[in-house]
Amino acid sequence: MTQLTDTRPAIGAGPALSSPAPLRPAPDFGPTDRARGWLVTLFLTVVAAVTRFTMLNYPTDAGTPVFDEKHYAPQAWQMLTGGGVEDNPAYGLVVHPPVGKQMIALGEALFGYTSWGWRFTAAIFGSLLVLLVIRITRRMTRSTLIGAIAGVLLIADGVTFVSSRIGMLDIFQAVFVVGAFGCLIVDRDEMRARLARADAEGRIAASVFGPRMGVRWWRFGAGLLLGLSCGTKWSGLYFILFFGLMTVCFDVAARKAYGVPRPWAGTAVRDIGPALYALVAIPLLVYLATYWGWFASEDGYDRYSVGNAVGTGGTWSWVPDALRSLWHNQAESLKFHQSLTNSAGNHHPWESKPWSWPMGLRPMLYYYADNGVTGCGQAVCVKAVMLIGTPAMWWLSLPMLAWALWRTATRSDWRYAAMLVGYGAGLLPWFADLDRQMYYFYAVPMAPFLAMGLALTLGDILGPAPLVRARSGRWFALAGERRSLGLLLVCLYLGLVIANFIWLWPILTALPITPSNWHDHLWLPSWR
Repeated sequence: MTQLTDTRPAIGAGPALSSPAPLRPAPDFGPTDRARGWLVTLFLTVVAAVTRFTMLNYPTDAGTPVFDEKHYAPQAWQMLTGGGVEDNPAYGLVVHPPVGKQMIALGEALFGYTSWGWRFTAAIFGSLLVLLVIRITRRMTRSTLIGAIAGVLLIADGVTFVSSRIGMLDIFQAVFVVGAFGCLIVDRDEMRARLARADAEGRIAASVFGPRMGVRWWRFGAGLLLGLSCGTKWSGLYFILFFGLMTVCFDVAARKAYGVPRPWAGTAVRDIGPALYALVAIPLLVYLATYWGWFASEDGYDRYSVGNAVGTGGTWSWVPDALRSLWHNQAESLKFHQSLTNSAGNHHPWESKPWSWPMGLRPMLYYYADNGVTGCGQAVCVKAVMLIGTPAMWWLSLPMLAWALWRTATRSDWRYAAMLVGYGAGLLPWFADLDRQMYYFYAVPMAPFLAMGLALTLGDILGPAPLVRARSGRWFALAGERRSLGLLLVCLYLGLVIANFIWLWPILTALPITPSNWHDHLWLPSWR
């Protein structure tokens, strides 16, 4: 006799159990297995934290920061000890906004100017990123299993792993971006729930524009997080643009689904204005607020540009001097970034272009030592930290993207479309200026969306469990050959990813290895 097990509906909306199809979407506004969902989420987050915090204080450069930590760790310490402002003697100006350095300073406040201090919050954020990806993927798919798969993939991703163990800015931006994305996914569900209530109450057609959505706190939260993202790196602006278009498309689709007479006009009248407030005005205000230390300082770089580097008169003289000084400061930073071009003679041995990022064709060497290194069992040992995407994941990015585009175009699958928006925001804008110096760590915000996309694809391989109806009237999942084979393939693939991550562990964490072992890890000529 076939064993029946109680389960949740298959990924996405529940199966159509009647014909013709209902005129309104099924009332499916989020997963319902809350206790199990949080248990799985917290367990995997703990696993992520263990990997991120293990030997977090290693390696260092004779007790000092490594790679670009040499900029951000001392700047964060200056913020902590100098009234919230920092300078940058290496360049003569501060080239990034303050939020990421403020986050690093929190760790230094706890552990001092040590490797634990300048890496602690990065490890916290790296663990939090796994939690967010699990919850967001679970909500999009209505499946705790698929959410867990996304979490396992991200735990075993070399890019986010290394970024979580170094005092740089990229992991902070990734968390703010993914958090904002998650807020907009929850906002989508809440707005559909509100429209469903309005439909049940007969208010959908009370106006040709449809009902007002009311206060949208989750979208407001997305605006706060996007402001923090821009306050970490200016590339957060790309996500404001892409996510703004995404949430407006969500609104149009929701109004169409619930029969609003004029859904496009309704979105223009009811939704775009509040969206501009939440996702443009709020991030701008948050961005300005991140400079609180600079505004309050007497010696912040460029703090008193007006009257010195900038004249006191002119068209914009009505703007407060503090804001004009900040504008001048930002313009100087922009000039610095614009000057970092290959045509101007700026080259770096580990730079890369965005076309190489999806497959991780040109990783980034953060640390390397071969002098006085012991512990590998031979006379000569080396140790290295390389920012490298786990090939079992990143080398499948192009097939995954092709499948996501196909599902979006042929099935109107909003989950793949949303993932593509996040992934595209981290990749596509960089093609606008290929002459600029670029590095693989710019791809860190792409990694969570890669994990989501792979998890969605694995969910399609797994397939839905066939449903049967018991005498009690409840629906149960029946394990079939198709699903069993899919489960086997998914498990084998996850095993491959984990094994690949374990293989890379020595060059992700600077364990002493032999020179031949080091070269064995460099699979492609472009990795050298």
